[in-house]
Amino acid sequence: MFDRFLYKKIDNSPLILFRILFGFLISLECYGAIFTGWVRRILVAPQFTFSFIGFEWIQPLPGNGMYWYFIVMGTLGLLIALGYKYRFAIITFTILWTVVYLMQKTAYNNHYYLLILISFIMCFLPANVSRSLDSKRNPEIKTNAMYTYVKWIFVLQLLIVYTYASTAKLYGDWLDFSFIKVLMQSKEDYYLIGSFLQQAWVHKIVGLTGIIFDLLVIPCLLWKPTRKLAFIASVLFHLFNSVVFQIGIFPYLSLAFTVFFFDPETIRQLFFKKKVPYKKNDILVPAHNNALLIISGLYFALQLVLPVRHYFIKDDVLWTEEGHRMSWRMMLRSRVGNVQFRVVNKKTGASEIIVMNNYLTKSQRRKIGSYPDFIWQFAQRIRKDNEKIGEDVSIFVKSGVRINGKALKPFIDPEADLAEVKWDHFKHHDWILPSDN
Repeated sequence: MFDRFLYKKIDNSPLILFRILFGFLISLECYGAIFTGWVRRILVAPQFTFSFIGFEWIQPLPGNGMYWYFIVMGTLGLLIALGYKYRFAIITFTILWTVVYLMQKTAYNNHYYLLILISFIMCFLPANVSRSLDSKRNPEIKTNAMYTYVKWIFVLQLLIVYTYASTAKLYGDWLDFSFIKVLMQSKEDYYLIGSFLQQAWVHKIVGLTGIIFDLLVIPCLLWKPTRKLAFIASVLFHLFNSVVFQIGIFPYLSLAFTVFFFDPETIRQLFFKKKVPYKKNDILVPAHNNALLIISGLYFALQLVLPVRHYFIKDDVLWTEEGHRMSWRMMLRSRVGNVQFRVVNKKTGASEIIVMNNYLTKSQRRKIGSYPDFIWQFAQRIRKDNEKIGEDVSIFVKSGVRINGKALKPFIDPEADLAEVKWDHFKHHDWILPSDN
């Protein structure tokens, strides 16, 4: 039974179609980042970027380097879609995209992280063995079959993403729809739908739909009687998100995943009518079975553990942000803050207030006021800049944060010298004031 569940050979049309869609979508993401000005705002204009802590050595290429970087990634996306030099293209894209992800978090988005995971998975899958330039050039690799476990890898990954996204919404400000109201206030000037999005009953529908859809969409797509209805709901849900929240390719990538929930023969008939159907009923256990199970087990164990790490860190993640990223806590809160950095020369006692405009872009200034890792990293940069001119300094911060439109509350301990404290990825930082202060 176990072997049949994982190692039965089935038609590979879903994987082939997904490769094509995935390649074109990441190409649009990369080229679009250039044409919309995202690359300029986030990677070219800043003096430096706020990278993930521990990866400060990864900084954008100088000059026009990052434009060429994204052109290369967009071109790799096209190669993936065409199935040309597929293995080289997908591995190279995965590395390049991961580097971009690690080098900046000012424009953090969950689908950037999801792209890393899916690209990593695609590195190991035979997605170029049909309807590809590779299979035309090398007919010996051509096959119309894939193992069933290919489907289940995607299903399990999506189940983790959607389930954690649903459970994360089970908190006060989402359940009383007050956060939805805050979220929609910024959409008031939208043409035609702006005033519609301000209605209280719309907030209730959006809030309840967000929880229910995320929780049930995967089971409903898996169950044949509800599959078509779940697919229609997915189209409506993701198109709404695309129009209202403008979150790039994520809604369309989510729709692309649905190919794995339909019968492979249905996908073949709809998209590859000339493709020879795979009708055998083979069950072939691969020679690397044990390694496959161990590696897959470790990967999914990590995927299950990462999103719950904030439960083991002191205080509320909604306040501290510790353990928020890579946890599928999507569109859950609004954070607005202010911050002031005071630098004190330890030898002379002279103090100076940092003028933020001299260091940071508008996007960076919006982030640094309310995110503790940004505040800590900027303090470290100020310290290092002073060390270069031979000055030993202390750095003190006054900061206030407003969560989901509520009252502004003190965020950082003004007595803590942030030049001296260390960052710990797995523990609470006591210089972040308690949420109940």
